[in-house]
Amino acid sequence: MGSSIRLEGDVKGLLRRINQFAYLDKKAVSAAMAEAVRTSTVERFKKQTDPQGKRWKPSIRAQREGGVTLSDKGRLRNSIKSKSDASGFAVGTNLIYAATHQQGEKGRRITIRAKTSKGLVFRYKGRWMRKQQVKIAVKIPARPFLGLSEEDMQEIKGTVEDALRED
Repeated sequence: MGSSIRLEGDVKGLLRRINQFAYLDKKAVSAAMAEAVRTSTVERFKKQTDPQGKRWKPSIRAQREGGVTLSDKGRLRNSIKSKSDASGFAVGTNLIYAATHQQGEKGRRITIRAKTSKGLVFRYKGRWMRKQQVKIAVKIPARPFLGLSEEDMQEIKGTVEDALRED
């Protein structure tokens, strides 16, 4: 027993449109989308916002020094790279501390060690103390910088539409 489909209307137009996908330069389209998303991600560091436009909680350093959150020396911002090929694209960073800033840290215990034999000198509860090392809990709020915004999605859609119109 067989089955069949009957198409009515502009079948030639539909087939022409389907054929466009076969000849689409997927590598070039992926590269264009990757660069658009990378640029958008870098812009978030200037705006200090996540992909949804919500402002990051200002860092203590930025508040104290009048600087910009996540942009002390610009290493994280400058590490944002993109990769693309015919199968798709990725935007991200390989810096080890990037995940902490993206997702936050609820209370990691860290050890601070003195660089000299004189030790660390600090005031705690009104008393001066000298220690070779101290353990503290660090809480870092999430400041997402990776992800797709609504504008990114519109840019991706526009890039694909433009590529299909070129044929």
